[in-house]
Amino acid sequence: MRFRDVAEALKLQHTIFALPFAYIGAWVAAAEGGRTAGFPGWRLLGWLTVAMIAARTAGMCFNRVMDLPFDRLNPRTADWPVSQGRVTPVQLIALGIGSTLLFLYAAGGLNPLCLKLAPIALIGLAAYPALKRFTWACHFGLGLVLGMAPAAGWLAVTGAWDPRVIWIFAAVAFWVAGFDILYSTMDVDFDRANRLYSIPQRFGVPAALKIARISHFLMIAAMAVFGMATRRQWVYWIGWAAVAVLLHFEHQLVSPTDLKRVNQAFFTVNGWVSLILFVATIADCI
Repeated sequence: MRFRDVAEALKLQHTIFALPFAYIGAWVAAAEGGRTAGFPGWRLLGWLTVAMIAARTAGMCFNRVMDLPFDRLNPRTADWPVSQGRVTPVQLIALGIGSTLLFLYAAGGLNPLCLKLAPIALIGLAAYPALKRFTWACHFGLGLVLGMAPAAGWLAVTGAWDPRVIWIFAAVAFWVAGFDILYSTMDVDFDRANRLYSIPQRFGVPAALKIARISHFLMIAAMAVFGMATRRQWVYWIGWAAVAVLLHFEHQLVSPTDLKRVNQAFFTVNGWVSLILFVATIADCI
């Protein structure tokens, strides 16, 4: 088992989606608490980073094991390391268990509330892969799981719930659901043939693209409410506007008759979305 194959199997580059939002939650919470420049502290950021990476690794390991029968059949995924046997289910299960234990240890390193809530995150990570077998709303299930990232960052700093977290939780949930709908358009024929559920499979590609656009509109709206609720200043709003433009551009890359640039819309654009919001928010807190 080579690290390169494991990294490809777990799509480690996709960590860029959720991790910056965990930092956003932590930084804003620290700024709201009066910390200098809103800096949460290196110790907290270290534990938060370990917890986020471990949780995502555990979720992806179990996802790959559950989806393996379909990934071997799907032409888009048939050459993936797990489908080809370069990374085995036994290796993934062992890595998943180890990552789960590391996640719990890191959550305990943050504060007692994070440790108490850690099982909820694990249940969500374990349940998501099964949703596509039962409901076309699976994309929103993934959104809810990743929406926990900024909430985790906030709770890591404060150790207490704040209702304002709901808005950034909702923003990430709608953002993720929107780009996951776009991504799933590549598998619409396979999903129909294998009785897997998705919004494109259930409603067709044109309707799915409209639902994805609505989801991203709701993401922008929720980030606006979060910005107002936490009294963000002009730097944050520049980042917010840039993200709104980027998401509009994302939806110009694909159409019901041209899905060739879905990967560009999925990874490149959304990678910039999380980074721009991260940089703008941190700069705003300083």
